[in-house]
Amino acid sequence: MNQQNHTKHPGIYIHIPFCRSKCSYCNFYSTTAINRIDPFLNALFIEMNLCGSSWNRFDTLYVGGGTPSLLTMKQFSDVLSHIRETFRFTENPEITVEINPADMNLNDLKSLRSMGVNRISIGVQSFNDDILAFLGRRHTGSQARRTIADAGRAGFENIGLDLMYGIPGQDIPSWAETLEEAISCELEHLSCYQLTLEDDTPLGKRRQMGEFLLPDEDRQYDFFMRTSTILGDAGYVHYEVSNFARNKNLVSRHNSKYWNHHTPYLGLGPAAHSLAENRRWWNKVSLTEYLADIHSGKAPIATSETLSTEALRLEALFLGFRTKEGIHLENFNTRFECDLLEEKAETIEILQNSGFIRIEDGYLRPTPSGMAVADSLSLI
Repeated sequence: MNQQNHTKHPGIYIHIPFCRSKCSYCNFYSTTAINRIDPFLNALFIEMNLCGSSWNRFDTLYVGGGTPSLLTMKQFSDVLSHIRETFRFTENPEITVEINPADMNLNDLKSLRSMGVNRISIGVQSFNDDILAFLGRRHTGSQARRTIADAGRAGFENIGLDLMYGIPGQDIPSWAETLEEAISCELEHLSCYQLTLEDDTPLGKRRQMGEFLLPDEDRQYDFFMRTSTILGDAGYVHYEVSNFARNKNLVSRHNSKYWNHHTPYLGLGPAAHSLAENRRWWNKVSLTEYLADIHSGKAPIATSETLSTEALRLEALFLGFRTKEGIHLENFNTRFECDLLEEKAETIEILQNSGFIRIEDGYLRPTPSGMAVADSLSLI
């Protein structure tokens, strides 16, 4: 699959910075002050107006967080209406909303589908109640199963799950059971993430105190390869390090923009990032500061950076090796004046012989083993 088909147009990401409670592993920006949702939405609409005229047509919209499913259906309707009034979209854009299984019932999901949302990402993480409690999740395994079923009954034909492995107390057989249950749901997309912990999260602090250990590198590799094998045998395409689609047409069109070709994207809301050409910028990581900037009539940008050609080249390697598609050698050479096969011949030969990469159809592609160590491959 040539993922360039999904990256001609920019995408919009909206960060909904609210959670009813914070998961103990999460370091994404959010606040539990849900009484501030309405002021935030009013500011969000102003932010849309500040930048709406400077972008070409979008073909994806992704509403993430935080917990977007804390919004009422009226609030969702207002967000989608305002964004359609402010920005131009292509025909049949991909519109994704992240939801927590504890928040939405069948009627809510039907309402979202009637608003034009055509892709749902359900934050399941696990079907095991003990693991969910350890992670600080609000939902139970039974709620996750019910939400998956309700999403299908509501008419969604593109449903994704987020799952997590490498959790203390979880072994590979129990993780395989989680994957088999997810496979049995016959969903279109699965995202499988290894648990990583920042020191300032509750679980990170507990790890520092020696309460538990995370898997070592060998066990992390085993989890990764077992995941790839099980889902591959079930017919899923392992198209990015952590992402699997039931077929090539069901990749996340929005997230593919982040991984391929430095496609532009616009981020709205606190902590959201944006990219256009060689400039990247991000909003302030504070709802209070975000609201203050918006109400003073200025964009809530924390800082920005201009990426040099060398920085873009390194990012193209780093991101390319995270994908099944890999790096198009001719395009890379044209863009960066760098013939990888010539300049990195010795290293590429070693990586080929070690089974980490292959050269195929004009691409330098990671094998599944290579994707497991994608960050290291980018250092060629």
